[in-house]
Amino acid sequence: MTAQTGPTDTAIYDAALSELAAQKDRWANLPVKDRLKLLRAVKKRTGQVAEGWAETAARKKGLPEGSPLASEEWLSGPYGLMRACDALIHTLRHMEGRRYLRDLPRRYLPNGQLAVQVMPADIWDRLLLSGITAEVWMAPGVGEATLQAHTASAYATPEGARDGKVALVLGAGNIASIAPLDCFHKLFHEHQVVLLKMNPVNAYLTDYLQIALKPLIDDGVLRIVQGGGAEGAYLTGHPLVDEIHITGAGSTHDAIVWGPGAEGLAAKAAGQPANPRRVTSELGAVCPTIVVPGPWSAADIQFQAEHIATMKLHNGGFNCVACQVLILPEDWAQKDALVTATRRVIAANTRPAYYPGTEERLEAFAGSGPADQVPRGTAPALRIAAHAPAHGRTEVFGPAMSVKELPGEGEAYLSAAIAFANDQLDGTLSANILIHPETIRTLGKRRFDALLSELRYGCIAVNAWTGVGFLQATVPWGAFPGHTLQDVQSGIGTVHNAFMFDRSERTIVRGPWAPFPRALRVGERSLLPKPPWFITHRNAAKVARGLTRFAADGKLWRLPGILLNALRS
Repeated sequence: MTAQTGPTDTAIYDAALSELAAQKDRWANLPVKDRLKLLRAVKKRTGQVAEGWAETAARKKGLPEGSPLASEEWLSGPYGLMRACDALIHTLRHMEGRRYLRDLPRRYLPNGQLAVQVMPADIWDRLLLSGITAEVWMAPGVGEATLQAHTASAYATPEGARDGKVALVLGAGNIASIAPLDCFHKLFHEHQVVLLKMNPVNAYLTDYLQIALKPLIDDGVLRIVQGGGAEGAYLTGHPLVDEIHITGAGSTHDAIVWGPGAEGLAAKAAGQPANPRRVTSELGAVCPTIVVPGPWSAADIQFQAEHIATMKLHNGGFNCVACQVLILPEDWAQKDALVTATRRVIAANTRPAYYPGTEERLEAFAGSGPADQVPRGTAPALRIAAHAPAHGRTEVFGPAMSVKELPGEGEAYLSAAIAFANDQLDGTLSANILIHPETIRTLGKRRFDALLSELRYGCIAVNAWTGVGFLQATVPWGAFPGHTLQDVQSGIGTVHNAFMFDRSERTIVRGPWAPFPRALRVGERSLLPKPPWFITHRNAAKVARGLTRFAADGKLWRLPGILLNALRS
């Protein structure tokens, strides 16, 4: 059901919502075995359109043919969707008695919280993402004895006794898998049928999603439409819409909940929402990357410079998890070397800026205080500035970042950096920490965990990028819990979360400090070479294409080629 509608053409929306409303109770009570069939069919069809999907997205974003950066469209598009299908299939197959929880390693943290390891989730994670792990730290009060009771609660109501709902999902315009994965959450976690409105920026994906998600469309539980702001406003107030999920800007969220303009501001001040529906959201943040001083080698400096540049410029910088503030130790002898190396990597990334409004956002950033520029050929220069208070309040969706230097070293420095991130930066979506393994050993693992527990973000990556957490379907993705409609910051609720934890607090993603084989020298048993999401990986597109095709068909003969291209970084 692809349609390009005008602001007064609402019939197609009315018809789609009527069709969904007619199916909502049937879907809510559909047996697991039938849902499994649909997921398997979606995965198969996604594999069939993967190449066209990824190549079209790369072209629309202005990447030249053969660019290694096309890897981003493979991994964060069809690959991510198929891996989500795999994860949900595993969960649903073992839903009775929550059997899928039995094999998940667990431990208690120094503060008494329960941590559940969700990655590696299978043998392919162990092989292809060697050395990367993820733990979900549950909310206080959830222990081993009560974990099952706080997992997949929507499935506690038996089939036949559930009430269905119609959800509106407002898709994001930057990362291709966001919209379908948000739909999956409503469909499979909450038993709701879904109207997906595509974002105008990536509405070109509609035809691919229509094919990939056709089993759900044919079953009557998903409809996909297009439109802009006027159409979105019409849908958010439609009487057949029961709930809303948005991935986007806080301003859009507030317009939905409180209303636009002065009337919306007055309603928010009075605590009287104009929209009574439940609204969940993921709204980005001013995400920090904390660099901890330690015994870094020259090779470490180069690798982590590429890492930081990737955190900033993956997808051109148009990510809600892009590094917005680089926090550095001001007295560290290797600080200048790291900054110089990072600027060098940034300068070599000459991709165009595809997202509308980039120049205006960059000018606004420059207006917040003096900003240096890192030239990038024909691409917009990256703005980089000493951190000012205004930088902590506004996410810059594009190639810009601030730098904050703090005194101290070791635990004192890390504590100060955590306090700065918590207290001075808007949002709680994700934070990154780059720290040498020897520094962690000096702090002690228990003390390091205790420090992590003070950092109030929904996903924290240690020697990794939180974008990896986004890509893993088993990881709950969303803000640190506790935000309200009046102070929404990075949003309310989580998505992805294939194990369906109801009371997660944060996720800790850990990666290897160095690529293979250098990782072995610092005591890490990782076989991961330079990750294919690095913007400096010369064969990234070949690796990503191979991973996507392997996810689609599972043919083992593909593995040697994937590994060979991964090593040729």
